[in-house]
Amino acid sequence: MRTDHLPSFDGATGWLNSEPLTPEGLRGKVVVVDFWTLTCINWLRTEPYVRAWSRAYRDDGLVVIGVHTPEFSFEHDLDLVRQATEEMEIDYPVAADNDYAVWSAFDNNYWPALYFADAEGVIRDRHFGEGRYEESERVIQELLGVEREPVSVEGTGVEAEADWDNLRTPETYLGDARGERRSDDLPGQLRPDHWSLAGEWTVGPEKVVADQAGAGIAFRFHARDAHLVLSPGAREPIPFRLLLDGEAPGPSHGIDADKEGNGLLGEGRLYQLVRQHGGVRERTLEIEFLEPGAEAYAFTFG
Repeated sequence: MRTDHLPSFDGATGWLNSEPLTPEGLRGKVVVVDFWTLTCINWLRTEPYVRAWSRAYRDDGLVVIGVHTPEFSFEHDLDLVRQATEEMEIDYPVAADNDYAVWSAFDNNYWPALYFADAEGVIRDRHFGEGRYEESERVIQELLGVEREPVSVEGTGVEAEADWDNLRTPETYLGDARGERRSDDLPGQLRPDHWSLAGEWTVGPEKVVADQAGAGIAFRFHARDAHLVLSPGAREPIPFRLLLDGEAPGPSHGIDADKEGNGLLGEGRLYQLVRQHGGVRERTLEIEFLEPGAEAYAFTFG
């Protein structure tokens, strides 16, 4: 087991819910550091557990520190991070890491990533990605010297655990730096896991931007949930319309669209477009933006 010590948070560009924290000031506390970015579906599905651990073991000496290291350019906006923190009821300290200084100090490479440090500041365990929740909680208990039943956690909305048995479509970036499986086919002719653009778009390294009203994206996927990372850029909220296999989604709409497929792109974040109802099968999603300016970054599935 590696025995690195908790590195400094000096490179943080801001703090929420706390004054700046230091490894020296945290001595005597068990510390869990959670690296996240607000659009990451993998982090969103772990957050109910991290939030529950913070509340359940705070009085036993646990300090949870979130480190928000942005993946996409719009995630550098501290107001967006603050909004996400408030909406997800995160009441533990959060360090904004816009310059990746804390990320680099930990030599981290993943969202989400958990680091578990004992009361002497020695990092005793690490975990990257989703899962292993009971084992992680046992690590916390061991470091605190307590023993009790694990907390009961059930995520809802975008925090709900993925339907792993039916998740066949991978995360897909749309910008040309990492984009793949783009097609010129019409929506009804798309191959599985492929996507296409309709209308006028500007394609950049990390995103595609709708240049006209009516521009759309189609994706052929196999998963219970379909999400899309979106931002309105500098514009006012942008209405959109969602179709599933050419029709209104009905009961298979996600939380960010209604049964008729209407939604509103209000701020930069992950939007849940589809949660399939009554069984999971391969579907074609189409999203049309009714005004120009929509920025689309990545599809994720669950």
